[in-house]
Amino acid sequence: MIPIYLDPAAARVAVIGDGPLALRRFHWLEAGGAEPEVWSLVPSSELAAAAGALLTRRLPSRAELACYHAVWIADLPIEQAEDLFAIARRMRVLVNVEDVQRLCAFHTPAVVRRGQLTLAAGTGGASPAVARAARERLEDAFPPQWGAALEEIAKSRSALREQRASFDELVSDARKRLAEHGLV
Repeated sequence: MIPIYLDPAAARVAVIGDGPLALRRFHWLEAGGAEPEVWSLVPSSELAAAAGALLTRRLPSRAELACYHAVWIADLPIEQAEDLFAIARRMRVLVNVEDVQRLCAFHTPAVVRRGQLTLAAGTGGASPAVARAARERLEDAFPPQWGAALEEIAKSRSALREQRASFDELVSDARKRLAEHGLV
């Protein structure tokens, strides 16, 4: 697997589906800063309420699918999911069909967010339960204070870069500040 982080300001993403898994993925993407468009023939009332104006009550066309960088499909009959997967891949769109490993061009990791610090654990679809257990360990190892520390370090890094600090000086400053916060 090749782990990457997508900038939601630079990547257009969508959720295609009807029920609780689609809703979970919608909220997961929102938590990462995205505004995922939602396509659904029969959205649950919860999904419709959460998506609001981002909801289109039909499945996307081939041309509409081609406009996305990544698509998550959930809660659809397998035949529909397979068809959408095949179209998306022909259009070179990354696609993930929830819980169907053979229909995934990428896998969604379990994530811990601490401000701008994002930590992810993935198994390439082998066991979401193992990824979840790893995420729980990360939550314990990286308490919420990491978010505030990172914010402070980012400001300091910016000021130090303006002063043309070396890479080693930037690393030293970050480590010093993490120690001051009791995080290392």
